[in-house]
Amino acid sequence: MQTETPHFDVLIVGAGLSGIGAAVHLQRECPGKTYAILETRGAIGGTWDIFRYPGIRSDSDMHTLGYSFKPWTAAKSIADGPSIRSYVNETADEHGIREHIRFHSRLTKADWNSAAAAWQVEVENTETGASEKITCGFLMMCSGYYSYRQAHTPDFEGREDFTGEIIHPQFWLEDLDYVGKKVVIIGSGATAMTLVPAMAEKAGHVTMLQRSPTYVVSRPDEDGIANTLRKFLPNKWAYGLTRMKNVAMQQFLYEQTRKNPEKVKERLLGMLREELGPDFDIETHFTPTYNPWDQRLCLVPNSDLFEALREGRASVVTDHIERFDATGIQLQSGEHVDADIIITATGLELVILGEATFSVDGEQIDFSKTWTYKGLAYSGVPNLISTFGYINASWTLRADLTSEYACRVLNRMDELGANTVVPHLRPGEENMPARAWIDDFSAGYMQRVMHKFPKQGDREPWINPQSYGRDKKMFRHAPLEDGALVFTRNGRRLDAGAPADLAAAE
Repeated sequence: MQTETPHFDVLIVGAGLSGIGAAVHLQRECPGKTYAILETRGAIGGTWDIFRYPGIRSDSDMHTLGYSFKPWTAAKSIADGPSIRSYVNETADEHGIREHIRFHSRLTKADWNSAAAAWQVEVENTETGASEKITCGFLMMCSGYYSYRQAHTPDFEGREDFTGEIIHPQFWLEDLDYVGKKVVIIGSGATAMTLVPAMAEKAGHVTMLQRSPTYVVSRPDEDGIANTLRKFLPNKWAYGLTRMKNVAMQQFLYEQTRKNPEKVKERLLGMLREELGPDFDIETHFTPTYNPWDQRLCLVPNSDLFEALREGRASVVTDHIERFDATGIQLQSGEHVDADIIITATGLELVILGEATFSVDGEQIDFSKTWTYKGLAYSGVPNLISTFGYINASWTLRADLTSEYACRVLNRMDELGANTVVPHLRPGEENMPARAWIDDFSAGYMQRVMHKFPKQGDREPWINPQSYGRDKKMFRHAPLEDGALVFTRNGRRLDAGAPADLAAAE
C-alpha cells in the first residue's frame, strides 16, 4: 500500500544554532504552522556538536551569540563548545522542539512545483541510504555555510611521506594522544589560535605554522558588567542590556576599522607588544598585509595564546610550505619543522544551501545567476529564506533577525491568502551594478566560492550589508510589499497596489 507523502507548512533544514532558533521563533510568532526539522546528523547542535577539538570555543561573546529570547547566564561570556552545545539542547527541550526533528535526514533535492504551490523535496536517510519524499509550503534553510562532508585542505606535496598523523580539526580523533609530542598546526585563523594554547598544555611543543599573519586581540572570557548586572537585575534585563552594550561595541570597532584603519592597526599591534614583549617579532608573525576587519579578527581569551608563547610551550613560524617529509615539514626558507602530528587548520569548504540541488518546475537553479534579496532570499526563487550570519559580528544576531523576518512574511501570506511569495527585480533593475555577495572581505575561504553565490546590487532590497543596524531596519520595519517581494495566489498578485495578475507586473 502506498504511503501518503508527509506535508508540512514549513520545513526547517538544520538543527544547529540557527535551526533551533528558527523553530522557536516559528512556534511563537506563527503558532498555527506545522513544521519539521531535517537534521543530517543524529544530534542537535550543528557546528557545536561537530567540532570536538581541544579548546573548542566561541570567538564571539555569548550575549550576542546567544538567542535574543534566551538569556545566557553563565559567568563566562566566551564559552567553550560543550557549554554552547548544552545551551542549544536546553533551548530545544524548553520549547518542545526535539519532537519535530527528523534526525539522520539529509535534504538532497528540492523542486518547487508552481501548480501545487509547494516544495517537493527528497530526503536521504544517512543511516540506511533510503530516500523519502516530503512536501512543504515554505523552506527555511538553516544548514550553515560549510560542507559537513569535506573540509578545505590544500594538496601538500609529500603528504604521503609523513610517518605521523595528519588531522583536520573538523574530523578530530577524540582518542588522539599528543602528550609529549611535537605538534605542528598549519593555519592562522580562529581554530589554530584555539588549538595552540589548548594542546600546549600537554604536548611537548606546539608550532603554529602560518603562511601569513592574522590580527589578534585578547580579552577576558568573563564580562564583568554582565555578571554585575545579574546580581541586581532579572536575567532577561541584564542579558538585554549586555547584548545592547556588546552590539554597540562591535559596531563601533568595525566602523573604526573602516574609517581609521591605521589607527586601529597601531592600537592592535601596540597591545600585542605589551603582551609579548620587545623581543618578539611582531612585524613578521602578527602584522598582516591587510587592514583590520578586511578579514576576521581572532580573539584570544585571557591571553592564553600569548602565555603559551611567552613560556616557550608554543612558537610561531611564518613561512611557505615546500613539502611534507617523513619527520615533518620542509619550508621554502630552508628551515625544517619537526612534527609527530600535523593539524591542518586550513579552513572550511563553503557551500550554498547545504549542498542540496534546487529547481523550479524542474529547471535547476544556478544561484550565481540570482540576485540576493536582503541577504536572505533569491530573485526568482519562491517560498525560501536562508540564514547566513555576520562575518563582522555574532552569527546569531542575524539568524534571529532572519527568523523574525520569515515569520513576518508567513503571517502576511496568511493575511493576503497568498500561497507563493517570490522576489522579482523591479523595472529598471536588471542592469544595476553587481557586487559580490560578501563585499569588502578578503578572507580566502570566502573568496574561493564567491562566484557561486548570488549577486548583490547597489540598492535596497538587493543588498547584503553585513550591518546589524541596517538589517534591523530592513527586516523589522521596511514594508514587506516593496514592489520586489511579490505575493500571489495561483498566479494572481495580491500585495497592496498590485496589478490584476503577476504577468501584468512583469
